[in-house]
Amino acid sequence: MSTAHLSRIFVRLKLALLRNGLRQSSTRTAAFVASLVVTLLLAAGQLLGLILLRGTDHAASLVVLLTAVLALGWAVMPLFFPSGDETLDPTRLVMLPLRPQPLVFALLAASLVGIGPLFTVCLVVGSAIALAHGAFAVLVAVVAVPLALLVCVALARTVAAGNIRLLTSRKGRDLALLSGLVIAVGIQVVNFGAQRLGESGGLAALDPAAGIVRWIPPASAIAAIDSASDGSYAVALEQLALSVVALFVLLWSWQRSLTKLMTAPDGSTLAAASEPTRKESSTGLHRLLPEGRTSTVMQRSLRYVWRDPKTKAAWVTALAIGLIVPVFNALQGTGSLYFACFAAGMLGIQMYNQFGQDTSAFWMVAQTISSTKDAYAELRARALALLLVTLPYTVLVTVLTAALLGNWRALPEVMGLSFALLGAMLATGAVSSARFPYSIPQDSAYKNVAPGQAGLAWISIFGGMISAAVLCAPVIALTVWMHAANRESSLWVLLPAGAAYGLLIGWAGVRVAAPQTANRLPEILTAVSKG
Repeated sequence: MSTAHLSRIFVRLKLALLRNGLRQSSTRTAAFVASLVVTLLLAAGQLLGLILLRGTDHAASLVVLLTAVLALGWAVMPLFFPSGDETLDPTRLVMLPLRPQPLVFALLAASLVGIGPLFTVCLVVGSAIALAHGAFAVLVAVVAVPLALLVCVALARTVAAGNIRLLTSRKGRDLALLSGLVIAVGIQVVNFGAQRLGESGGLAALDPAAGIVRWIPPASAIAAIDSASDGSYAVALEQLALSVVALFVLLWSWQRSLTKLMTAPDGSTLAAASEPTRKESSTGLHRLLPEGRTSTVMQRSLRYVWRDPKTKAAWVTALAIGLIVPVFNALQGTGSLYFACFAAGMLGIQMYNQFGQDTSAFWMVAQTISSTKDAYAELRARALALLLVTLPYTVLVTVLTAALLGNWRALPEVMGLSFALLGAMLATGAVSSARFPYSIPQDSAYKNVAPGQAGLAWISIFGGMISAAVLCAPVIALTVWMHAANRESSLWVLLPAGAAYGLLIGWAGVRVAAPQTANRLPEILTAVSKG
């Protein structure tokens, strides 16, 4: 079978997969249509904006960097959205009599069908229009536009083929759950860069970075258009040659990965089976934990954070956002040290719905709770496991923000407020876990609440957050009073006062939640088992 004929078959296969996928449900069809409309609007706006840049000074710098960011997106998206394209997994074709080289070109042709390639075409075409001046530059653009598109697609395919074992494993699902975090961090970085760009006087600030990136494929293909417009024909050809070489290297690497996937056995399960069973030991951190039930529950909670994809995603997101908000505001020069309290708030949320992460396995926990004392020990140990991470993290974020702002005088009061807020959220989290538990679906990567329990989740989280803010009122009032009374020299007292208050209110919340937990075990089990 010729490569061209095989490519046509794979393109038709891609279209059939897309069509059949849309027929599965009206919700999926609506989501696809909505994403298509949004992508087309963004692509049209991007195309129009790039066309308007034509003739603008330093437009080449912006266009080159934009192409590099686009290529980076193509490289990382397969890692975070492995299920977005059924053809990303070449191991499904392992039983077909296909040779690697024709298969590479057929999959490359199929990869050109979709929303992503459409958006990429609009961007690179707009970039070419913005930079092409003269007949030779137009000729270079005719070559550079499809070349940049092919490099982006080949890059995504090479990354996906090289990591397909990871993407189809539990760790791959963990990556998918962290995609929202990557997007949030990316938005903050873009926002920070845009503000810095505005402060530095426009596009000229991009020239140093663009001078380096213009020699990195596929940005080098777009930069070749600018070089040709300036009359640097030899440089333009060199930059085009770099992208051509990069395309061939990617195709060669992709073909090697395909050959390995098609011929080598997957020995991951064999290796796992051949390893001797490791017995749990009480070495390392476990030896430092308190004895008895407290140690067992803390170890279980920490293992949830490390092993459970949903719990891990929630913790990593809280850790990242809790650091991004105060630090990025401090770097922008518009922040306040009080933003460091955001870290304590984000991590304190992890105390809410403690039993939901157990799902139906909560029955084993319920079997060990026969009295209020047992329930108190269970909740206390879960709170201690959370504090094991949140306390040093809160201190780190507060100190780092103070260093960036140069505001060391306010460090004790902000640290005290953070400790008080953390204690209040532990208290309300324990109570809401007992009163408003809800199930976390395990069969969906993006649903964190079982159907029909959204109201419970809203009450648990937002009601608890408001209650925590109210519980912090004494420490907040003391802080305001000391500032109003010009007692700046005594503000250091807020650090031990906030810590003591947070400890007291957290202990009180666990004590209040313990009898409720012991009396509502059947109701909690029913609520957390619906997912």
